[in-house]
Amino acid sequence: MHIEDEHIKDKHNAEMHIAGTHIQETDTLLFIGDSITDAGRDRTDSASLGSGYVHEIARTLHDRASGGPGPAVINKGLNGNRVYDLEARWTTDVIDLRPTVVTVKIGINDTWRRYDRGIMSPVDEFEACLDRLLADTARKLSARLVVITPFLLPVTAEQEDWFEDLTPRTDAVLRAATANGAQLVRADLALRRAAEQHQAAELARDGVHPSPVGHRIIADAWLAAFDSAAAVPDPRP
Repeated sequence: MHIEDEHIKDKHNAEMHIAGTHIQETDTLLFIGDSITDAGRDRTDSASLGSGYVHEIARTLHDRASGGPGPAVINKGLNGNRVYDLEARWTTDVIDLRPTVVTVKIGINDTWRRYDRGIMSPVDEFEACLDRLLADTARKLSARLVVITPFLLPVTAEQEDWFEDLTPRTDAVLRAATANGAQLVRADLALRRAAEQHQAAELARDGVHPSPVGHRIIADAWLAAFDSAAAVPDPRP
């Protein structure tokens, strides 16, 4: 085979979708959100992915990459973040990094702070903020948008009351994602199904922060969303 033919083959391989997903090895995947995304990452190390669902996704994509390194993965989760905290850092932590796939997981702290500190996050303001972030990203980047729904697996009677706030907030997440053409990952439904087979505390000890099993369920839900998309022919040239 001629050198030119080898070059064409290498370029073709680099552009091929990773087996089972609608992701290319040349993609840059950025995940942003709260502590569930953060998952203990080392903030002094830009390559650190933490020990949660982002790490699980990156590991799976690497394993599927047929000898290549797989796509670049960036974790920009921060403990305690609400949607307004994301907005304050969106330009530096998302837009400036030029990712090709942006995944957002936010909402549970907007609910939680109402019940533990009396800090309100009105659902209409929350929705408007999330919509601005998604629309801004769609306008400035040629990136695929992914939104993971917030979730709660109550382990105390008091947490059952949180659904008064969380249910309409989840609906707001769904509306904002749909309005901006984002891929939806229903972590709330995936974990609820898993809770039929496991105790809630096995999936999230405090009802909010996933165990390793819970993180794997979220990772699998994210991958399944792309697996289903991969069954549809890619319209891009």
